[in-house]
Amino acid sequence: MSDETALLIADVLEAAGALRRLGEETAGAEGLTQARWQVLSVVSEEPLTIPQAARRLGVSRQNIQRVANDLVSLGLAAYRDNPDHRSSPLLTMTPSGEEALARLTDRATKIHRTLFAAIPDEEIRATRASLRRLLTELDRHEGAPGKR
Repeated sequence: MSDETALLIADVLEAAGALRRLGEETAGAEGLTQARWQVLSVVSEEPLTIPQAARRLGVSRQNIQRVANDLVSLGLAAYRDNPDHRSSPLLTMTPSGEEALARLTDRATKIHRTLFAAIPDEEIRATRASLRRLLTELDRHEGAPGKR
């Protein structure tokens, strides 16, 4: 591995950690965790089963189940019958969950605007393109082409 490759991996991991911390701080300002924010986001487009949500987020089903149960207890999400699978209900957002997600999205948008203000859009696009190529290669290495 070249020095540049090792440095890139270190930089990506450092950035991921910093973004996770920022996500926790952002979610915490709305009384949530980043995990709850992610699960709300993933079911905001359409209701999903716990296994579907876990696949979309790339985490274990058990982890999503625990977070989903927390969201239901908080009144931010609800389980509803799944016409395709009686024993695997769909997780959906409640109106309170939609409001919480909207507040979080607004807060995150403001933070991101400030955070990325000094970086030109062309650099952001180029960085994203490079990361997408890296993810494609990782998928190929894992034997799951087209996963992303």
